[in-house]
Order: sequence, then C-alpha cells, then structure tokens
Amino acid sequence: MRLIDERSTAFRAVVAAAPDLDAQVPTCPDWTLFDLVKHLGGGDRFWAAIVAAGPADGPPAEAVAARAALEVPREPEALPAWLAASTQLLLSALREVGPDADCWAWWSGLQTPRTAGGVARHRVQESAVHTYDAQLAAGAPQPLPVGVALDGVEEFLFTCVASPSAWPHKPTTFDFHATEGRSWRLTVDGDGARSTRIPAPTAAAGEGLDAAGVSIHGTAGELVIYLYDRIPAESLRLEGDPGLLDLLRAWEPGH
Repeated sequence: MRLIDERSTAFRAVVAAAPDLDAQVPTCPDWTLFDLVKHLGGGDRFWAAIVAAGPADGPPAEAVAARAALEVPREPEALPAWLAASTQLLLSALREVGPDADCWAWWSGLQTPRTAGGVARHRVQESAVHTYDAQLAAGAPQPLPVGVALDGVEEFLFTCVASPSAWPHKPTTFDFHATEGRSWRLTVDGDGARSTRIPAPTAAAGEGLDAAGVSIHGTAGELVIYLYDRIPAESLRLEGDPGLLDLLRAWEPGH
C-alpha cells in the first residue's frame, strides 16, 4: 500500500504542475491529461468498491454504481485533492479487509489471486505506468523506481498474461531479462500461459534451460513500459524470433 501511495503522490505532483490539462498523452493517444486523471482516480474508487464488496462472480453492483456516478472536478486546483481522496478510499478499503480477503477481479486467478492483495499489487503498477504517462505528457518522463519495475514485470506476466486458454500457435517460450539481475520465462502452449522466475543469463545459469523462442533484454522499467505497450520491442535488445512478440501481442485469451 505504501507503493500505491508513493506512485499516486508522484502522479498528483505532475497534475498539480501541469499548465494544460488538455495536453495530449502520447502513450494514450485518445486521452488528454484530464482523461488520464479521471481514469486513474476513477480506477482507485472502482477497485475500492470491489474490495469492500467481497467475493463476487462479476463486477459488484456497488463498484459499477460508483463508476457510473463518478464526478471529477474540472478546476485544476481541485484535482489533486480529488485524486488524493480517491487513493485514500482504495487504501482504506485494502486496510479494512486485509490482503487475503477474496474479491472479484478480471484476471484468471491462475497466478495472481483474486484477493485484495492481488488488487493492491496490480494498482501499484497502474499508478506507476500512468505516472510515467503523465510525466511524458508534461515533457519530463522519469524511469520507474527499480523495485516497482522489477515487481512490475512479474506482476504483468502473472496477472495480464497468465491464462488457462490454449495458445493457438506452436508452443514456445519468451524470456524476459532485466539488467538489474532478474529473469522470467513465459511458456505458452495448449495448456495456456504461465510464467516463472529463471536464473539471470550467465554461462552457468543457461545450462539446463532450452533456448527461448525469443528473449527480451532491458532494464526492468523498460520491460514494464514495453509490456504495457508504451515503447516498441525494437527499443529493447532481442534474441530469437521477434515475430513471436507480435503473436503474443495479438493473442486475446479468455480469462
């Protein structure tokens, strides 16, 4: 929860200093900075209602109603306070139920549990990536904090990619190597998609591991913003068949 608060504070700082809330967000081409504010603050309120509602088979009525009734102030001086209140609603809901409390979530539950703890981990990344988006719109993008980024690669693979749906192509693997010394392997086949940590790439560590279909190398922050489609694969160092990345990007498994 501390990391949600830290990234949300960084996001509010960009918003408070922005001279124009109608500035376009380059990494979200259809959105202005105001749209990004509405998305992140509204998302905090939406997930606060989801967590508070407890177990459910679909988006709880409380959360849907909160999103439908969302009112965002247009006055620039009021937005930081609205964002802060949005974040506090989420943090209060998370504290109230504890990390092991069940709740609805859109992901499969295969590698990320459908719990308040799973929601908290994902909201860290939402806040971090959208802070990067806002900084980019303001012309001063900053690297993601290393700890946030390292967890972000794994969180994306475990939450956004993991699926029991069959991979419709030849089975293969994708290796992601962060220069900070952590690596992951994503395996896709008829049983779906799942990821695991693997040894960092050294001559010794590579022994016993089959070569991946494609390997992606970069800082953890670069890997995260690539996975969230903010930069192209060509911005990173690739080994193997880069066409596999296009197949992975186009795949839409049912969660």
